[in-house]
Amino acid sequence: MIPYDHVTIRTNNINLHVVQAGPKDGPLVILLHGFPEFWYGWRRQIDHLAAQGYRVWVPDQRGYNLSDKPAGINAYNLDELAADVIGLINAAGQEKTYLVGHDWGAAVAWWTASKFPERLKKLAILNVPHHKVFRKTLYTDWEQRRRSWYIAFFQIPFLPEALLGARNAEGFARALLSSSSPGTFSPDDLALYRQAWSQPGATTAMLNWYRAIVRRPPASNPDPRIKIPTLILWGKNDIALKWEMAQSSVNYCDDGRVIYFENASHWLQHEEPDSVNNYLSDFLRP
Repeated sequence: MIPYDHVTIRTNNINLHVVQAGPKDGPLVILLHGFPEFWYGWRRQIDHLAAQGYRVWVPDQRGYNLSDKPAGINAYNLDELAADVIGLINAAGQEKTYLVGHDWGAAVAWWTASKFPERLKKLAILNVPHHKVFRKTLYTDWEQRRRSWYIAFFQIPFLPEALLGARNAEGFARALLSSSSPGTFSPDDLALYRQAWSQPGATTAMLNWYRAIVRRPPASNPDPRIKIPTLILWGKNDIALKWEMAQSSVNYCDDGRVIYFENASHWLQHEEPDSVNNYLSDFLRP
């Protein structure tokens, strides 16, 4: 079994808990998790990529698990989240990284690739569209608006925290179970997730990502074209995001490709770990 190092990295004026694995002189790969996960969501990819010779860094993103949870909605806008990634690259002593993101981690990855293309080698995205595609689809497609109802719900003060966090975070657990294929998350998995969700201030901090995207949009307006090689992996049974947005996202990429998984849900790296690992290995190879 490949050993993991649990370290604290100072970046963008906050401390992030980061799991590291693989040879220290290997090419850097940063894996960004989404809502409501933490570094553990990439566990099936960490060992594989480390065994391939990569130096793998997997942060708990700000607001999650053991990382800092700065107060206020402003702290969670996309410019700040992308700056966290750049700080990690700098802390690793690297000029560039391979960047892989799922869910909110994919949204941060898209934004980082738009704003700082010179700091990335390649971009891999799981089940989240390019920011321009999502915004346009949300405004023009009734079905996508219906699927995104929870974003509006999360804008309400206090109530989402109460409902999601009650009874040992049962609301969070139900959200994972109801949106994934049967057996994707085991009772042991959920026990670890509950520990992460129970960290002081975590529930509000995680929800503040959604509040910031509505109320505190980023101040910057980077070129939406993605200039680096990009791979999109998409489970078609995603109940929250329409799969048609994947191809529209590829259209923003100078060098992009999309691969669909017909029987996978939003939680693609959990449900199809071997296939995801193989596609990532092939894509990241220089």
